[in-house]
Amino acid sequence: MKILLLEDDSILSSTLVKLLELEDYDVSLAIDGNEVLELTYENKYDLYLFDINVPYISGTDLLKELRDSGDTTPTFFISALIDIESISNGFDVGCDDYIKKPFDFDELLIRIKSILKKSYGDLKYKDLKYNPTSKEILKDSVIIDMGLVETAIFELFIKNISSIVTKNDIFDVMDNPTDVALRAQISRIKKTLDLDITNIRGIGYRLEKV
Repeated sequence: MKILLLEDDSILSSTLVKLLELEDYDVSLAIDGNEVLELTYENKYDLYLFDINVPYISGTDLLKELRDSGDTTPTFFISALIDIESISNGFDVGCDDYIKKPFDFDELLIRIKSILKKSYGDLKYKDLKYNPTSKEILKDSVIIDMGLVETAIFELFIKNISSIVTKNDIFDVMDNPTDVALRAQISRIKKTLDLDITNIRGIGYRLEKV
């Protein structure tokens, strides 16, 4: 799962990144609103964790802009602003949770796991069913045993049916990314799971809607 963290406090951001990565989350760090806009344009995330008082664009203005553009990514505000007006404004612009600083990291993890579980229940494609939390793939109710990398690539596809998954997105989840290794992985996944994957030459691949 990919998390985008917006936090300009270097000590807190460093701590959060380390703790989240220990939980196997892939974390990108931004220190201002402009950087978030660049990252969200180039990448897809499963969760946003935004501070509010950050340079250039506040967390609330940033989320409003993202929501207005059609971005529905689950979002938590993590803020020292604890007055009712600030909390209300956070939910008004579309946040899914509002966590007051200082906070307990274990509680944050519980909330993250809960929202991700709700956001990504079982995903289905043809006779396949995939659970992003357990990483379990079922074909006609029978568990398909696949490697970690192949499962991660399949997750990219099933979360983005009919959309192009770029080579760089796939390279990010591979241990030794090369064009040859990528083609081999895609071939094995297509054969094992009977996927309708189209090669978009020079860009990436697309799992076709059925």
